[in-house]
Amino acid sequence: MPKLPKFSPEVRERAVRMVYEVRESHDSQWAAIEAVSSKIGCTAQT
Repeated sequence: MPKLPKFSPEVRERAVRMVYEVRESHDSQWAAIEAVSSKIGCTAQT
């Protein structure tokens, strides 16, 4: 049985937008991803 996604497509789209918005204020894209992921309640790898 396939695993259902934990986050909806809308949440994923919002997270991507947030990363682009905060990218300039972080040293790297990965740092921006980590910052956003902690705000929305997931891991950076998600």
